Amino acid sequence: MRGVQLGRLGLGALAVLCSLTLLAGCGGTYRTSRPHYKVGTPYQVSGQWYHPRMVSQYEQEGVASWYGTDFHGRPTANGEVYNMYDLTAAHPTLPLPSLVRVTNLENGRSAVVRVNDRGPFVKNRIIDLSKQAARALDFERKGTARVRVTYMGLAELYAGQPQPATLSYAALR
Repeated sequence: MRGVQLGRLGLGALAVLCSLTLLAGCGGTYRTSRPHYKVGTPYQVSGQWYHPRMVSQYEQEGVASWYGTDFHGRPTANGEVYNMYDLTAAHPTLPLPSLVRVTNLENGRSAVVRVNDRGPFVKNRIIDLSKQAARALDFERKGTARVRVTYMGLAELYAGQPQPATLSYAALR
């Protein structure tokens, strides 16, 4: 008895199509949501409360650290994918994504970084930078540095280069 005809595809083409369909679902280890603007609600980590909020001005001095390999390729708090080779950062309360200027108070170097994640959750640290940002500020080997963090504004979604954006509070709800 002859097999069922599959039109012009044939069995070989059907097998390839099924394989491609299965592979399409295996695009990565971590599933992420679509990148989005986020302020968030108050939350608690290790007994410490954090209160995210919209700001028009923010400047703080304190200790910065950096994070890298363990989080590389994982989703950030606003749905972007963390890349330790981008100029990005984690902050416990600033709106996401936003831009900040981080100045290393020990050597005067500064960089504009994109805040797209939450953290650090270590006592006395005010910002966690990507490996590339720590390298740009010349404290990658040391691990921490005294810094000044200055809020510059909201960042655009999908921005290739960090540039301040104008966005209303209503868009963050």
